Amino acid sequence: MAHISPTSNCSLPDQGNPGNCLLEVRGLSKSFPGVKALDDVSLHLRAGEVLAVIGENGAGKSSLMKILAGVQTADTGQILLHGAEVRFESTRAALDAGVVLIHQELNLCENLNVGQNIFLGREPRIGPFILSREIEQRSTQFLNAVGLQTSPRTLVSKLSVGQQQMVEIAKALSVQAKVIIFDEPTSSLSAKETESLFAMIRSLQEQGVGIIYISHRLEEVKHLASRVTVLRDGQNAGELSGDAITHDNMVSRMIGRDVTRVYSRTRHQLGPVVLEVRDAVTTAYPEQAVSFSVRAGEIVGIAGLVGAGRSELLRGIFGVDQLVRGTIEINGQPQSIHSARAAQAAGLALVPEDRKQQGLIVEFNIRKNVGLAKLRDAAGPGGWINFGGEKTAASEAIQRLNIKTSSDLKLAKFLSGGNQQKVVIGKWLAVGPRVLLLDEPTRGIDVGAKQEIYRLIESLAAKSLAILFVSSEMEEVLGLSDRVLVMHEGRLAGELAQNQISEANIMRLATGQGLPPNPSAN
Repeated sequence: MAHISPTSNCSLPDQGNPGNCLLEVRGLSKSFPGVKALDDVSLHLRAGEVLAVIGENGAGKSSLMKILAGVQTADTGQILLHGAEVRFESTRAALDAGVVLIHQELNLCENLNVGQNIFLGREPRIGPFILSREIEQRSTQFLNAVGLQTSPRTLVSKLSVGQQQMVEIAKALSVQAKVIIFDEPTSSLSAKETESLFAMIRSLQEQGVGIIYISHRLEEVKHLASRVTVLRDGQNAGELSGDAITHDNMVSRMIGRDVTRVYSRTRHQLGPVVLEVRDAVTTAYPEQAVSFSVRAGEIVGIAGLVGAGRSELLRGIFGVDQLVRGTIEINGQPQSIHSARAAQAAGLALVPEDRKQQGLIVEFNIRKNVGLAKLRDAAGPGGWINFGGEKTAASEAIQRLNIKTSSDLKLAKFLSGGNQQKVVIGKWLAVGPRVLLLDEPTRGIDVGAKQEIYRLIESLAAKSLAILFVSSEMEEVLGLSDRVLVMHEGRLAGELAQNQISEANIMRLATGQGLPPNPSAN
């Protein structure tokens, strides 16, 4: 239950205009064995305001949001809602008070329909009987409010990720939410779904709902936030508002130092063609054939809108999904790649888009995860695991990739997103690939970890590794690529040389337009 006690009126330092104080956090602290997750953290939120909370992985954002949503309780400090102190001892208590957390990984039951999910655990009843018709009627009201044109009888499993997110918001409206916390809400959304979400957030603002918005995508923060609270190492690291909400200001406060350039590239001489793909056709786009090459030491970006077929192409090259047809050559030698094992033997490595589901076994420790890719080849006599080799490979990966951990025996699930990604990369570097395929290499990781991944990619290219990467972040494509391949509806819409790479050229090709007569970037 939520314990509520009266306290003094909320006083907010906002240029003499405190506005309508909705939520205030005062001196919140939270410790776990060996770790102080939060140390005297404070923030405030007004009705109708979007407050962005940003920080590197491990900065304390998740712990703070879990406390606000009743998942955890604080050791010390106060939470005030409408000026009254509250203490949420469960998520149900937070919901009853109108505080809702919409997780990055949506918390819906896919085997239930939309209406059942909206009222799950709060079903209207007469005695033991659930009133299904009332659920449908009331759900329709909330679905209309979020602009989701679907029947409350529709199974959640039939909805897109963006539609499921709207169901989560409808659920929040059904409990008359006063505060909605969005945790990385656009990480799996298309551009159109993201626009719909932003429109919904603005509508919630107009209704007086306070929004706490957590995102590593700083362009979104600039676009949406009224104010920004920055956390670093579990403490307040500053607050920004208005014109002060700039990329550089946010990054410098997040990592504690000035950042003049995120993408630092050193151009070097490229080697011969390592990967040659000719007329590759994926099952997603059986009418489109794609051809391209990647040279030793070259970083080639693949750009395009969501659904353009970029990830499908990488998975086809690596043999995870079978190509309908096409040929792949490594160092001029044709390869028969019908499985991931065959791809690995040919010198390919794939860091997948979903590291938790496809790149790691999160219940395994770092040592075992790093050893997975070479497990069969490194086995000792009689097929026994070479534990010494595993330990050596893990130690090398930790040192080479600067994986932040107390031990190689730490479980992967307890690592930050950036360090998990380094473990996946380290697993593949341990087998010495010729070509590294990266699918959304920095998705869901913070700015500091991104910079480390960028430096790693640059250093691998300098050692003549051929790198092909997919990214939905325009700045990433522009900053890292020696050359950009742009896909549109399964086909290669165009190829941009170094002097042609610009946001305008990429977007023209990604939306099916041709390049202007002189496509050279300014």
